[in-house]
Amino acid sequence: MRILRGIGGAVLWLLAALVGLLGALLSITVVLLPVGIPLLLLAGSMFRRSMALLLPRKVSHPVEQAGKTARREIRRVRKGKDIPGVSRRQVRKGKRKARRVTKRLGLSS
Repeated sequence: MRILRGIGGAVLWLLAALVGLLGALLSITVVLLPVGIPLLLLAGSMFRRSMALLLPRKVSHPVEQAGKTARREIRRVRKGKDIPGVSRRQVRKGKRKARRVTKRLGLSS
């Protein structure tokens, strides 16, 4: 999947470069300026989308990934999985805290 995202991002980046070049050429002439400016704006949005495809998901969507990681860790603590270097008392406290946070955030399952 990562390879497909990379190839798609590279192709979109090349297409955005061509659209940007076309928009710049059309913007030189005063008559075609109304066509060139929207093409430049389209090229900019295509560049942004291509960069989002080329970057790893954790970089392009940090808030979503942080939420997923937090939910995963909360589930792990609630199930009482062994965490190296943590006593049982700390695990119980962590479970209580996880329940409170889950309830406060409305993530209860």
